[in-house]
Amino acid sequence: MSKEKKETAPEAEEEMKAGQPEAETEQTAASDAETEKAEKKKAETADEATTEEKKPADQKPEEQSPAEKQSEGLAALNDRYLRLCAEYDNYRRRSQKERDALYGDVRANTLREFLPVYDNLVRALAQPTGDEAYKKGVEMIMTQFRNVMEKLGVTEMDCLGKTFDPAFHNAVMHVDDPEKGENEIVEVFQQGFVMGDRIVRHAMVKVAN
Repeated sequence: MSKEKKETAPEAEEEMKAGQPEAETEQTAASDAETEKAEKKKAETADEATTEEKKPADQKPEEQSPAEKQSEGLAALNDRYLRLCAEYDNYRRRSQKERDALYGDVRANTLREFLPVYDNLVRALAQPTGDEAYKKGVEMIMTQFRNVMEKLGVTEMDCLGKTFDPAFHNAVMHVDDPEKGENEIVEVFQQGFVMGDRIVRHAMVKVAN
């Protein structure tokens, strides 16, 4: 009997060893099946998400009604009209400003050419003469000349006794005089003229202290 047990034991061991690979194979197959199922489910989920993302792109935008299209068209035309009006208004103002500046420059340059005539009339009136008719005639010419200058917007600078200002005056002589104030204009050699805020000619003066 002891001999039978010994013979049976090796056979049982061989059966157990033969059964182990079969069990391992079954476990591996089951694991592979679960993994494949999980991957398949994951792929299906990804396909569903992709389909949902594509849906908004595939959907066509709602078509506007004719009234809405007309309203948007009118709004666009009104915006263009307002922009055009603003641009034209800016152009008109800029052009007017340029014309005014050009007219002022031309007028000032023209009047500047007549100032030597004024200077000669001043010298003629400063000369003593016994001929009253001659003196009266020169005075009348000077009066007429000044009236024309005033009509054109040109006025003489009031310099004598005023404080020297380099923006309006051109100092050609300097004198020390305790009776006069600092930078006071004591003599005018050549009259200056202004036209509005534009200087036609600087005054040539003598300054004290």
